Amino acid sequence: MKSLMMLATLLTMAVFLTAAAAPIGGGVPAAVHYIGHDKVSAVMAKGGAIVTDPGLIVLANRREAGQVEYHEHTNHIFIMVEGEATLVTGGTMVGAKRTSADQMVATSIEGGETYHLSKGDVITIPAKTPHWWKEIPTKTVAYYAVNIESQ
Repeated sequence: MKSLMMLATLLTMAVFLTAAAAPIGGGVPAAVHYIGHDKVSAVMAKGGAIVTDPGLIVLANRREAGQVEYHEHTNHIFIMVEGEATLVTGGTMVGAKRTSADQMVATSIEGGETYHLSKGDVITIPAKTPHWWKEIPTKTVAYYAVNIESQ
């Protein structure tokens, strides 16, 4: 229960702290959303959206190591809830290719900053910052992603 309260506090802080920096109409909840822990747990079990508002999406993610991602307009706040991983941010994307107007993927990053994440850690990733779940020794990680769209 204590960890759920901490998570709720972190999510609330993340939304309100980033809302001040977001453009009008983006990153600010359009309505009050209450999602009970049973539904949150069910979504986390398979991964998916918890909250979807214009400019603000809260996801429950489960993933393995993968390719580099780059988003033109999406700012991330990742809140780790299970597993451990090596996440690399910044640097130069190797083998980059555009997959949409707002996103690129790549095979790796050269010269980025490396972070070792585990349960309870929080990391923020601004838009236009390459990020790569390089290694996941626990095979998968579970985390909440607060995605805030900017112009």
